Amino acid sequence: MEDADERTMAEDVTIDGTPDEVVDVVETTTEISYDEQRYPARPRRLRPRDQFRGGTLRRFLTDPRNANGGNPSYVEWLVRQSMLKDADVLSRQLSGQPSMWRNPYARPDARRAIESTDVWFTAYPISLITRPGESFLDALGDEALWEAFEWVGINGIHTGPVKRAGGITGWQETPSVDGHFDRISTQIDPEFGDENAFRRVADVAESHGGSVIDDIVPGHTGKGADFRLAEMAYKDYPGIYHMVEIPREDWSLLPEVPAGRDSVNLDAETERELSARGYIIGELQRVIFYTPGVKETNWSATAPVVGTDGLERRWVYLHYFKEGQPSINWLDPTFAGMRLVIGDALHSLGDLGTSALRLDANGFLGVEKSAEGLPAWSEGHPLSHAANHIIAGMVRKVGGFTFQELNLTMEDIRDTGAVGADLSYDFVTRPGYHHALATANTEFLRLALTTALETGVEPVQLVHGMQNHDELTYELVHWATTHRDTLYPFRHAELTGGEIAETVRAELTEKLTVDADYNLVFTQNGIACTTASLIAATQGKATLAEITEADIPAIRDAHLLLAKYNSWQPGVFALSGWDLTGSLTLPADDVRHLISSGDTRWIERGAHDLLDVAPEAASSVSGMPRARSLYGSLGSQQDDPESFLSGLREVLRIRGDHGIAIASQVDIPQVGHPSMLVMVHRLDGGDKKDESAPLQITVLNFSSETIEGTVRSEWLVPQSTAVDAATGEAVGRVDELQSFSLELAPYAGLFLVLEPPALED
Repeated sequence: MEDADERTMAEDVTIDGTPDEVVDVVETTTEISYDEQRYPARPRRLRPRDQFRGGTLRRFLTDPRNANGGNPSYVEWLVRQSMLKDADVLSRQLSGQPSMWRNPYARPDARRAIESTDVWFTAYPISLITRPGESFLDALGDEALWEAFEWVGINGIHTGPVKRAGGITGWQETPSVDGHFDRISTQIDPEFGDENAFRRVADVAESHGGSVIDDIVPGHTGKGADFRLAEMAYKDYPGIYHMVEIPREDWSLLPEVPAGRDSVNLDAETERELSARGYIIGELQRVIFYTPGVKETNWSATAPVVGTDGLERRWVYLHYFKEGQPSINWLDPTFAGMRLVIGDALHSLGDLGTSALRLDANGFLGVEKSAEGLPAWSEGHPLSHAANHIIAGMVRKVGGFTFQELNLTMEDIRDTGAVGADLSYDFVTRPGYHHALATANTEFLRLALTTALETGVEPVQLVHGMQNHDELTYELVHWATTHRDTLYPFRHAELTGGEIAETVRAELTEKLTVDADYNLVFTQNGIACTTASLIAATQGKATLAEITEADIPAIRDAHLLLAKYNSWQPGVFALSGWDLTGSLTLPADDVRHLISSGDTRWIERGAHDLLDVAPEAASSVSGMPRARSLYGSLGSQQDDPESFLSGLREVLRIRGDHGIAIASQVDIPQVGHPSMLVMVHRLDGGDKKDESAPLQITVLNFSSETIEGTVRSEWLVPQSTAVDAATGEAVGRVDELQSFSLELAPYAGLFLVLEPPALED
């Protein structure tokens, strides 16, 4: 072996980061193609061996109380808690078993997933008020709760993240920095219950014809045992993350880490310098949660860390989200990150008894350096598609299904959904229907719906959700990024996607946060609000105190309108405890300590008591203050035929009776009144060749006024009769222009089924 091969990378690399021995073979080009811009320009070539770290294991004595890599007891303690260690054990239990070959897994199947469960309750652990001494999971397994769910028509429950989250500092666990989406263990967090309680939820759900959906987080973890072992350069653990060791001679480039912290965010100048020296890929396409002085880039530097070999190291690591959520590297040679995520998924499906998994923020699993001067490629990357295919395929292989939270362009949702998750969260039209309610104009919503159909994103692939734990997202990625220069007809003119996105954001912000002081802007992502507080703002209520008992019927009617929009089209319908109880946002002062870092979403996560089990409780067990409820508990609403829950029951009965969940959307017609929305579906059970299937029309009024309008579509057969599914009464007859007229009350919605013309007609 040549001496040059024995040298470490530090010896081979000059000050500018270029290997001496390969400078003379660098290829030069005068122009790069579009693909080379899209696919990153390649750096100067390094032989694989030149990129390996040198060093051998050193053994030394240390104080057994130390919480660092020099203490074998501490390292062993971390390993016992690590997700990677659990994943290795879990995967071996399934390996070679015949159960791994019983299910199809190659292609997503939205309708198969929907037929197993199509109306979901979206829970949020820290916001559910329980009986004294009762855990969150015990409460979800309550027979009375599932009897109420069955009564209204809910057949699935998404538990939200219930596994340990946050971090580890020394020998102590630290709390979550992002609502338990910074997972650090496969174990259930004792704050929410235990594994037996989780299994009971699954059993009770099944006895009521329902199923349970859990979460996995394929993009990042918290700073738990796995991250601490990675900082110590222990075995495969550094391979879990996008982290780069910075040689001591360049520590001067890194910012100092303040006392009491373990890392600090890089500013843009440091990011550029480290990128120029070849350490990191630099700027990414977006800085999610951007906040000056808190998060200015997607990279942070650690303080010096003692490794298991006795050496001190400093690392720079990637985090798409918060500093406490280091990003997982899906293409490290150890495949440690992939093993960790798959192990976590198998634990939920095989050990806890869940039927499906939500893939949190799964569109950011690949990063790659771009051409000079361009941000690194981090959205819509082929590695994200490949990783999602692996996760979703594995879940299908063991008999489950997945849905993804992918807030990217419609093309990205289409392409990822073609091979990955079975369902996608509806970021496609969710901002649109909020905008329609805020402006009493459905034009942008209709544009979003028609664009989705033209792009190949069908509503049957989507989870149409009302409120969940997140903000009302108004990034409008499809319009503001890839299609920012594309022209669209809008408001009697042609506007670019970027102009439309800017207009919609401005109008939502004005109506929901400027005109109402109880909803807040959340960084650059959207607006923190509940569905009820959003509706109150659109109805002119400037403060929470202005919302009185007399306002509840109008808020309820608008809430049911949004339920009709989301459930009277193909796909899954999802809603939360905040929706079921009509919860308003919390006063900002009640959660000032939580929103001080800029995360205003905490105002929308108020505690709610579904079964009225603790009427005197001022907060949940986790400490979330009780939100003001406009509708009351599920039991009290069941006794009131005018309640939101009773109205929702009728909406879901109609949905189930006609099989709209697995139907095909065929048209979004233009309308004669700006507040009207018309969606035309074929009730074909997903068989698009069934031309004899009946047509169904959803007609909605997004205004507080009575309107008259015309329904017209080339799919309508003249002389057909439009029948109201709720009453069985005919409301219109299709004329020779393939249209009919009708009147809609404020916030009204009709589910119409077309009966073919009689033979004499």
